[in-house]
Amino acid sequence: MKTKFIPGIQLCGQFYAQVVRPLLETHFPALEYSAALLGDGSETLGYDTPMSADHHWGPRVMLFVRETDIGLASQIHRMLADNLPYTFMGYSTHFSEPDMDDNGVQHLTPIDSGPVNHRVTVQTPLSLLADHLGLDHAENLSPADWLSISEQRLLTLTAGAVYHDGIGLEDLRQRFGWYPHDVWLYLLAADWARIGQEEHLMGRAGLVGDEVGSALIGARLVRDIMRLCFLMERRYAPYPKWFGTAFKHLECGPALYPILQKALAARTWQTRQKYLVPAYEFIARKHNALSPTAPLPETTIQFFGRPFQVIALQGFADALLAQISDPAIASLPPIGGIDQWSDNTDLLESRSLRAKIAQIYAP
Repeated sequence: MKTKFIPGIQLCGQFYAQVVRPLLETHFPALEYSAALLGDGSETLGYDTPMSADHHWGPRVMLFVRETDIGLASQIHRMLADNLPYTFMGYSTHFSEPDMDDNGVQHLTPIDSGPVNHRVTVQTPLSLLADHLGLDHAENLSPADWLSISEQRLLTLTAGAVYHDGIGLEDLRQRFGWYPHDVWLYLLAADWARIGQEEHLMGRAGLVGDEVGSALIGARLVRDIMRLCFLMERRYAPYPKWFGTAFKHLECGPALYPILQKALAARTWQTRQKYLVPAYEFIARKHNALSPTAPLPETTIQFFGRPFQVIALQGFADALLAQISDPAIASLPPIGGIDQWSDNTDLLESRSLRAKIAQIYAP
């Protein structure tokens, strides 16, 4: 009989409440800890489907203990291996060993005897920061710290669920809930700058017969518009697989998604511009509704007499940069955060390179 799919965030919450928590109360009654489902995995974003269950997915929990209690990790792991049931709500609790030929993937693997190779991990909040963000602290983060961490990493720390919080895990997560105000203004300005650098090039490429080049630039502009909307609504953007899905759930998603879809489907630069113009004007109105600057014009204008309609010439980037009070941020060129100047997965996901990336923003 096929097991009915249960979203991972619900499955793991029930697994903790019904199985893991009672075992901890019995075997480690004095232990103070937090329990959560954070980090990588579609289930932490709430976007998992039955297909997600083919790797790394299943009943699991992340336990967080104080630094003084991390020495109990091996005992907790062994206790759970010896006492967990072999199945929970129709799913095996036993995982295969990591497949080192396939990025360490683990699969649900039913067993009926012996210890359970479970995925209940034990770590400290500081190790979470190091492993997930490449940071060794959460206090007094510099602008370079914020700008060198990708949004997708910040999102998978602040999304997910905390099932029990005995040591202040939520306080830690809230510190990374959104960018400091001046960093936010800088990121908004950088996105407007990106749009301004390419919006006229979409039509110029098409005008000389390069519709492939025009379509590529048009797609980049669509992505920049979408990223700007995430920033305006103070929501971290996920990695590409769920980028469009998450965009649909933004406040502006229902109105803007169909327009951008038509821009992407356009076969000529003129049609592409036809749909980009209302998208440009939409984000201009959204900017003014936020009021990070004095009101700016909300309609497109011609690009220096050429037949290309643009919006960034209305001065959004400069107006935002002028509102930044921190001189360390105000002096930066408007390249933005790491997501705005690279889409390389290895770079965006690397924790070990974060400190080197931060040096780009050094005075």
